Amino acid sequence: MRVLWVTALVLLIDQVTKTIVVQTMRLYESISLVGDLVKFTYTTNPGIAFGLTFGPQWLTSVFALIATTVICVYLWSVRESLFSFRLSLAMILGGALGNIVDRVSYGLIYGYGGLFRGQVVDFIHIDLYGGGLVNLPLIGEVPFPPLFPIWNVADMAIVAGVIGYVVFHGRYLKDAQARIESHRREMERTAPIPSPLIPKPDLVSGDDQSL
Repeated sequence: MRVLWVTALVLLIDQVTKTIVVQTMRLYESISLVGDLVKFTYTTNPGIAFGLTFGPQWLTSVFALIATTVICVYLWSVRESLFSFRLSLAMILGGALGNIVDRVSYGLIYGYGGLFRGQVVDFIHIDLYGGGLVNLPLIGEVPFPPLFPIWNVADMAIVAGVIGYVVFHGRYLKDAQARIESHRREMERTAPIPSPLIPKPDLVSGDDQSL
């Protein structure tokens, strides 16, 4: 499928940028790009999104592998569908594979853990809000946590793919229904016309029946 080239490109860019960050930056080092709004900040994430964890670290890696396998199977099942829909899935797949490489192998490659115990490298830091008190009507001042997502190219591809999936899912369903209807009409058009039933001739004559 042509969209798999997008998956490969996302995976390549993700791994190249992570390698550059690991080789040229110190852990937790931050480089300003656009003031304090956009920075490169080298961090690692042993869990899922936003650093959330559940169970042992290897379990997160296994779960990610299962989820990626499901995406592969689904993408193969819709391989004849709308291109934009398949492109969205290919971006999600590329991002998932990029982070799986970290989780499965980075512990061994960089010498801090075993197989399936690697941590995802994040470095794209967008400092949206520093946190503080927010004055809400009828409630008053409420503490609001800071918003400073740090992610990577794989995460960006996943987010873009999910947005595309939501946007194009309706068109995908219409296209799939049109394909089913077209196939049904084609089957009806090419189906052989049943021949009329012709009564079998009597095996014996009328004279023989009187015996």
